[in-house]
Amino acid sequence: MAVLLIADHDNKSLNDTTLKVLTAALAISADVDVLVMGDGAQAVADAAAKATGVRKVLLAQSPTLAKMLAEPAADLVVPLMQGYDAVVAPATTAGKDISPRIAAKLDASQITDVVQVDGPKTFVRPIYAGNALETITTNEPKLVITVRPTAFKAAAAEGGSAPVETVQAPAASPKAHFVSEAVTASDRPELGAAKIVVSGGRALGSAEEFKAVLEPLADKLGAAIGASRAAVDAGYAPNDYQVGQTGKVVAPALYIAIGISGAIQHLAGMKDSKVIVAINKDPDAPIFQIADYGLVADYKTAVPALMQALG
Repeated sequence: MAVLLIADHDNKSLNDTTLKVLTAALAISADVDVLVMGDGAQAVADAAAKATGVRKVLLAQSPTLAKMLAEPAADLVVPLMQGYDAVVAPATTAGKDISPRIAAKLDASQITDVVQVDGPKTFVRPIYAGNALETITTNEPKLVITVRPTAFKAAAAEGGSAPVETVQAPAASPKAHFVSEAVTASDRPELGAAKIVVSGGRALGSAEEFKAVLEPLADKLGAAIGASRAAVDAGYAPNDYQVGQTGKVVAPALYIAIGISGAIQHLAGMKDSKVIVAINKDPDAPIFQIADYGLVADYKTAVPALMQALG
């Protein structure tokens, strides 16, 4: 059984999510090839070739693939699937965009958000916003799988020596074109890979308060900043800060929730964090049900006290 893994990268470096998904792919089969699609991504392919367990790296380069749009990505992957039994992608924004189109073209039922691999065709995934786990066994000839990176440890980035082969990129899609992107520039760790996350909720009241309260604490801890959906919808934080079922799923060593009530949508994105600290003045807030440490207090007094204690 051969597996094709779609690499997650920014055309300059290989993201850690790829190594985590590689662990899941190797649990499916020992024959794992990595597909790097992009533009000017030779360094990414070279890094993927060094990862332990990779059999071969396929490199497709074109301006058409620079932003990994679903249409050209599917046009590239579907023909390659003649030589593979499964295609695996991280459950990132790009992975969730590309995989359904690949599944439709292969006439396959997609298996999403896998958190455990029990065999070549047996997988575990969360359902009901993470409140239950479902075991799926499939007999389909071609598998299309997205993997939740936070559920797996990263494979070793060094130790492999896989060959890099060039594959032809598809023609530009006549229907889909990249227009622009707005990226929040920050020196802080990337939210999905951060070891410490400080998140704020709607209780902070404004974008100015969100920034004034969370940024100094995040800088002190070397943490990434997250937000609940309510805070994002209210305009307190940008969309890429959202943690939850419809945002990013994180599992840091420490998650600090400030002014977050703990709606099920938010809990689904952070409840696997190793240590959860909640600060909320409502003693009945659902966040306290999963928090390892809970402080019933107003954040306006609790956060300054925390900052002072941290020195």
